[in-house]
Amino acid sequence: MSGNGRFGVPLAALLLAVAVSLWLWPVLPRAQSGAAAGPAYRVDPFWPKPLPAMKGADGQSRQWVTGEVGASCIDSHDHIVTVNRGFLRGGLLSQEGSTSVPAPPVLIFDPQGNIVQSWGDATLTPEGAAARLPNGIHGCHVDHEDDIWLAGNADGVVQKWSHDGSRMLLQIGTKGQCDGSASRPTAPYPTCGEPGHNTSRSLLNGPADVAVDPNPDPANGQRGSVYVADGYGNYRIVVFDAKGNYLRQWGSPGAGPGQFVQKGGGHPHCVELGKDGLVYACDRGQNRIHVFDRLGALKRTISVDPPDQIQSTNRVTDIAFSSDAGQRLLFVTDLGSNRVWILDRERGMLVGGIGRSGHLAGEFTFPHTVAIDSQGNLYVAETIGGRRSQKFVPSGG
Repeated sequence: MSGNGRFGVPLAALLLAVAVSLWLWPVLPRAQSGAAAGPAYRVDPFWPKPLPAMKGADGQSRQWVTGEVGASCIDSHDHIVTVNRGFLRGGLLSQEGSTSVPAPPVLIFDPQGNIVQSWGDATLTPEGAAARLPNGIHGCHVDHEDDIWLAGNADGVVQKWSHDGSRMLLQIGTKGQCDGSASRPTAPYPTCGEPGHNTSRSLLNGPADVAVDPNPDPANGQRGSVYVADGYGNYRIVVFDAKGNYLRQWGSPGAGPGQFVQKGGGHPHCVELGKDGLVYACDRGQNRIHVFDRLGALKRTISVDPPDQIQSTNRVTDIAFSSDAGQRLLFVTDLGSNRVWILDRERGMLVGGIGRSGHLAGEFTFPHTVAIDSQGNLYVAETIGGRRSQKFVPSGG
């Protein structure tokens, strides 16, 4: 085969041009009147680096492949922790080939895209559910002690793991026993799902996300309170102390102030704690962010309604704060239109956006969660049809 492209251009030069064009993939700024322009970002098409291939007992080499990427979170070393569902039954697609094997459930990358650690018990129950880890790994959080928290939206548990995955340090909820009365005979855990009771002090339903407060709790003065977005089947933010004891909760189904969408899953879909001492929760089905104090009083609601966009739902799937001391910006994943929107946090105004629908570098299919490291680099995890993680770097402006 010739080393030249179709028009006589050397193949290496052609590939370089393609890579550069991907690196310069544009953002979609849509600043609203009265708001300062947001930052520009460019995709890094070389992150992460290719996953390794491992030789099996038969001597054949098999390639690690991730399934749906449930979430990403950042540790104190700016390492990117990703959780994927490739190990579940049907986690890899037949199109991914007979020589592919599921990557470990937890992959940890450095900022350059190298794998620095991987772990996770991939054992399944006879019904095909995760036997040890949360089933349907969904949320990810690294706390102030660098321990890793995982939420699972299909079996009612939140787990705290040592950073290296060698020990489970705490579990909130009882695996497979959910705070609900759903009847799904064919599901591994039939009581997990809609409708939820939204009342239990010991059981969760389908926790979507988790965040840990490093500051003293406003009620008991102790550090390490655990905020859970118990949002598949239930409709609440529920708070536990560092030992897993119930403290308080708030939230109900509806369209009113501080309520979460009644049906469709993901209500609330995320929970984040700001440096302002407030709790930010995603009401994704109603395209809004509720902001509460840490005792549950609603302080404000931020609507995410980009101008000149086709009406869609699920615009607020996850959020992350910018890395500056004042957390001036909010980054919001919108799986309804495959974007990441950038908002001025205090004003609640849209100042920019990243991406569009597609499968190329810099495009999105089902952007699920977003995380930001200390340098302002942005990491977006795509699930369902996307099944990957992408990195975006600030480019000024």
